[in-house]
Amino acid sequence: MTEPASINIDDAVLVERCRQGDSEAMERLILKYQNRIYNTILRMCANPDDAAELTQETFVKVIENIDRFAGKSSFYTWAFRIGVNLTLNYCKRAGKFGHSSLDADDSQYNWQAKTQLKQYLSDESSPDPATVAQNREMWQIVTESLTRLEDAQRAVIILRDIEGMSYAQIANVLNIELGTVKSRISRARSNLRQILEKMWQ
Repeated sequence: MTEPASINIDDAVLVERCRQGDSEAMERLILKYQNRIYNTILRMCANPDDAAELTQETFVKVIENIDRFAGKSSFYTWAFRIGVNLTLNYCKRAGKFGHSSLDADDSQYNWQAKTQLKQYLSDESSPDPATVAQNREMWQIVTESLTRLEDAQRAVIILRDIEGMSYAQIANVLNIELGTVKSRISRARSNLRQILEKMWQ
């Protein structure tokens, strides 16, 4: 991910126009980021309808709070923080974190893809799954495995390994310490290894 640590000039102009009541500027910001935020929320809640509603609620909050955005982080990071926090809170209240079945017939998975993912999870220096995942089978395994993680661990894995956020950006989005981000990612990857071992058994 190439998003800068602070607000970029294009977003800065749009945000300032939003503060002046320019609805077209807000529409441009929404169009720029809605798909990425929706996809992140979908991976967290595993329900397209819930993800669509939470994405809409995210941008309602963005519109309501645009005057409070200080530009200390990128607009992208700020909007993601709102979306991720809304999703975490919603899923905790509703108990609606998705749990896809991991008991499906092994024939539906590509064994090479499984092996790739297992190697990734056993190597802390490995590239993120977006680099490793070369086929549909790999992404299916990743998605199903993520549904079995607890919410906090799922969030850091999605932001780091799928969205490609830096540790600092994740700490900013989740409002946690940098060391906490690193330890959660480590625990999440360890738990993913265990999930995959059970699936393969």
